Amino acid sequence: MAENAENQLPPCPQCAGAYTYEMGALLVCPECGHEWAQTAGDAADTTGDKVVKDSVGNVLADGDTVTVVKSLKVKGSPSGIKAGTKVRNIKLVDGVDGHDIDCRIEGFGNMQLKSSVVKKV
Repeated sequence: MAENAENQLPPCPQCAGAYTYEMGALLVCPECGHEWAQTAGDAADTTGDKVVKDSVGNVLADGDTVTVVKSLKVKGSPSGIKAGTKVRNIKLVDGVDGHDIDCRIEGFGNMQLKSSVVKKV
């Protein structure tokens, strides 16, 4: 645990394990195997800008087109959003509970998505 305290890496968000380590742009928990993108709040960011990455590690920017990589349930909708749905002209925001993409989806309207469920086209 002393190693993690020196590096100032956050604990695992899935199992709260203290032995996280960096692997490229991702943080990894050796206890449960969970991998997640390091955010500006996790450690000091050298550029000062928040970098948002998609599910495969591509950097996202305002105006990008993305594809939803897994089916999502939507409250009040019987069908939800299907995997493969294309979303155009996204806007990056500081959303609630990890929802960092603001967008408009055909048939659903305006909504926020997590960057971990989309892939840049």
